[in-house]
Order: sequence, then structure tokens, then C-alpha cells
Amino acid sequence: MNSESFASVNRSFLIHTAIVIVFGLIAVRLFTMQIINQEEYDRRSAGNSIKGVEQVPLRGVFYDRNFEVIVSNTPAYTLRILPADYDRKLTPILDKVLEMDSGYVDGILEKNKIYSKFVPLRIRRGIDFKVVSWLEENSEHLPGIDYIVEMQRGYPAHIMASHTFGYTKEISPNQLKQEKDFYNPGDYVGHNGIEKTYEKLLRGTKGFNYVLVDSRRREIGKYRDGSEDKVSIKGKDLVLSLDADVQRTAEMEMKGKRGAIVAIEPKTGEILGMVSSPDYDLNQFSYVTSKEFLDSLYNHPDKPSFNRATMSLKPPGSTFKMLSAIAALDMGVITPQTSIFCGGGFTFGRFFKCHGSHGAVNVFRALEKSCNTYFYQLIYKIGLYKWQEYCDKFMFGHMTGIDIGEESKGFIPNSAYYEKIYGINWPRSIMASLGIGQGEVSVTPLQLALYTALIANDGSSFTPHIVKGYLDEYTKDFIPVEFDKIETGIKESVFDVVKEGMFLVVHGAGTATSLKVDKYTTAGKTGTAQNPHGKDHALFVGFAPYEDPQIAVAVVIENVGFGGTHAAPVAKKIFEAYLNKEKKSEDKMKTLTNDERIAGVNIAR
Repeated sequence: MNSESFASVNRSFLIHTAIVIVFGLIAVRLFTMQIINQEEYDRRSAGNSIKGVEQVPLRGVFYDRNFEVIVSNTPAYTLRILPADYDRKLTPILDKVLEMDSGYVDGILEKNKIYSKFVPLRIRRGIDFKVVSWLEENSEHLPGIDYIVEMQRGYPAHIMASHTFGYTKEISPNQLKQEKDFYNPGDYVGHNGIEKTYEKLLRGTKGFNYVLVDSRRREIGKYRDGSEDKVSIKGKDLVLSLDADVQRTAEMEMKGKRGAIVAIEPKTGEILGMVSSPDYDLNQFSYVTSKEFLDSLYNHPDKPSFNRATMSLKPPGSTFKMLSAIAALDMGVITPQTSIFCGGGFTFGRFFKCHGSHGAVNVFRALEKSCNTYFYQLIYKIGLYKWQEYCDKFMFGHMTGIDIGEESKGFIPNSAYYEKIYGINWPRSIMASLGIGQGEVSVTPLQLALYTALIANDGSSFTPHIVKGYLDEYTKDFIPVEFDKIETGIKESVFDVVKEGMFLVVHGAGTATSLKVDKYTTAGKTGTAQNPHGKDHALFVGFAPYEDPQIAVAVVIENVGFGGTHAAPVAKKIFEAYLNKEKKSEDKMKTLTNDERIAGVNIAR
């Protein structure tokens, strides 16, 4: 065989070998695609002809402690656009129909263009029936435009509680990045308050209806007759600790005032009512919130968006005198019989005035008459370090951990603080004001309410909270939410003494005798916190009934004057709202209609 023939045979062999290898690889690939990975490619293929229509679940509703619905769901129409099918020439017409400024629809489309064009975008929530009728009449000329029925929040109990409930609003781009596995552009999420804290319980589980579509993504029928559809699951209904009657009364009493009310059940730490005034209308967030409303909310001089109940810091005034008494009694630096002479004031570097000349007073009479002289001197017997230690026991200077998120921890000064301001030889005369709740000390109304609850319940309670638990979505069994217990570790006998002093404030010759009623006994303490910028702030803390405390209240009203004149009467109305009525039974749950109990929908009529 010559060299040319040999080369020809080699080339022929190489060509045939290459052909065999190529066809072998194709065969292996076909086998992998059609046999091994058949399900995966079927799924991908189906994705080209099947469209999943998202079903938004009903959001969980809120019940009060007596199972009165206080936050519900109300049907509303939402206009949507599917960018893949939408003709942007329709935008000017859509802006006009929606009665929005020119560029409104384009702005939403531009903001969301980074997301899939096959995901519908919510353009306007809460469109009226006139717009729905127009969409129906012109549907064949409106590619990519449709509407769905969604649920918005309703407030059937005529309770505002704006800072407590919070609201839902469209998810932000940052939130969407963090929660992209659940949410889509335009979805609504909880913002502030309970709606935010308990978002994952409230939101439920999305469902999907699968439909067949043609090459133009037009729906042509159900996929497998709906057998593959996934039903949405409603969010969990929350049972709140709020008492609707207490909340309504508190809101009514605070109308036209600035300040806050917090009412707590002493044994459990459950919030019975919480008001920050002024507040705002949550219904404004159910639809597209107007710019005018937002401007009035955030730029109003009274700051209605600011939660005064948990974040406003004020000197506690004379309501803090119980803390000094508790510390001194528990430390043993005084006994219930220890007397201090009040001749109208106290001198330590300078003269500190008392509002009267009370003579020799013990702790009972000092609380009853709110004698400043007694507590000026008591702070020096306690010492700054130990006084701060007892402040810590009552959570002053700390977050209480309430389950609505936003709160301030207040401020309790210590020696390090004074050294920073004045140097190591800071003037000890500063301490006198701390004994009567003035000076640098600052607290929130929530902290005052917890402090009062701890006194009422002999030094123990639980983290203040608004949610008692939730209802199982299938069985409707009540599932409690657990909170940490608070223990001050202070002797019960100490609280007995202080509570008797608070009893005398109301039932003796004290500053809150207007609280006396026949049906139950009340104990409390008024306070007037100095305000360098205007009228003093009025405060009252108290509990009732005295023998078996069921409710503890803190009232703070800004810039009105004396606590006994302005805050104590408000507290009386709160006590009456809770105690002067027959308690509703939780058996009411059995009487709720099926729609109320399971769907939790308040149908608009």
C-alpha cells in the first residue's frame, strides 16, 4: 500500500469515528432530555403555555379581648397592568380615567421595569365602580389592563388606635429585595404597629389559579380543569388584649388634647387601652394615600404620627415618689413610721421649696399630701447608685419590649453622666430634684403604666403586650403568645405600705379625692411635671380595685397644668369603662357568623 492510499484510509477512519462520536453524543443528549430529565423539561415547556394567576390571601383580622371585631377586611377593586401586553399609548387615557396627574401610570411602570414583564402591576387600589364599568365596557380595547377584587382594612368598631394598629402600604424596593420569595411589586405589607410586628402571621399564604395561554399570552382556558390550582390560605386572626370600650373611652377623653393614656392589666401585662393624641385616620391608608394627607400628617406642629404613648419623654413629677419610697423601705433606710419634718422646704446648697408646710410626716402621709420635703431628703438616704438600681427594676431607662416595635427607653441619670457634665466634683444638690421626679429623669407613659402595674401586683407582671394570641386558621383554637415575666424582687410588705399611701391619695386628704366612687376603691398618685416651654404637664397613675387590682392606668396630658385637675378625671373615666360593666364572655366566639369567624370580612353595604 502506497503512502497516498494509507493516508486516505486514515482520513476515512477519522471521519467515520467523528460521525459516530457526534451521533453518540446526540443520542446521549436526547436520552437525557427525554428520559432522565423529562419532568424538568415538561415543566419548562408548560411555563411557556401556562400562566399562574396569583390569588392574594385574606389578611388576618383583629379581635379585641372580648372577640369584638376591631380591624376587618373590606372588598375593594384594584386596577392592574400586565406590562408584557400593555400598549403604552393608552397611558394618557388611563391617567384621565383614574383622575390622576399626567405621568402617574408611567411613573409606576418605570419604577417596576426591573421586574418581570409577565408579573401584573397594581396601578391603583380602591378604584370606584365608575372606573370598573369603564374597564368592562372597553375591555377588548385595553390589552394588558384588568382589575381584581382585593381586601383593604376596615375599622368597624369606631376605634382609631392608629399608632397601635399600624397600617398596610405598598412594599418598598428594599423590602422586596429581602422578601422576594413571597412578595411581588405592588403587594401591601404591614407598616408600623401590630400590622408590622405580626406581618408573617397576618399575611397568610398565596394561592394560584393556572390557566392556559396562547402565544400572545391570552387566556384560553383552565389548566387541567383547575386540578393543579393552589388555594390561598387566610392569615391568622389576632386576638388583642385591648378592651374596645376602654379604647373608645380613652380616645374620646383625649380628643383635642396632646398626650397619652396607657392602661394595663397588672397580673398579665396585657394592654387594655393605649392612646397617643393627636392621632390620625387609618382609613386614609386603605386606598392610595393623598399627598395632601401625608403632608398634613408629617408637617403638622402637633406631630400626629409621633407615638406619644411609647416615645414621648417627660419628667414623671410626683408620680415618681413611690419609687423613692419603695427603694428606701426595701433597703431599710426608713420604716413606715420614720418621720421627716417639713417646714415648707429643704436646704442643700440652695433652698428647695415644698408646696406646703406639712410638719412631721411619715411615708403614708408624705404620699397622701405629696410632700416634696420628705422625698428631697429621701433621695440622699438612698444614694444615687441605689436609686438608679431601683429604677432599673421597674424598667425605667430601658425598653419595655412592647410588641409594636417603636419605643423610647427614657433617661435615668447616674454619676457618670453628672461627671461628664460637671466634672468629678459635681454638685450633689442636683439629686434633690430626682427625688420628686424632676431634673434630668425622663420616662414614657408606657413605662409609667408598667411601673404602676408592678406596684399594683406586688412587684411582678409580664412584658407589656397588645397581642394575646391568634386563632388557628383551621380549628379556630386560640393559640396564646408568650411573653417574659418581670420580677422586681422587692418584698411584698414594701408594696403594701406604698399602696396604702396611694389609697390615701384618693380616699384620704390627698390630691385625687375626685376619683372616689361607690362601686370600687381606687389608689393613685397625681403629678405635675415642670415644663420650661409653657404650661406644666398633668400626670396621674393609679389602679383599681384596691383589694384586687384589675387595671393600672397612666395618663399624661401636655401643657394643661395640675395632674389632679386634668389627668385624674380622665383616669376615672377609664376605670369606669372597664370596671362598671358586665364582662363579656369569650363564649361570644361561638355566636359569631361564619363570615366573621372564618373569613373575617366586613362586607361594605
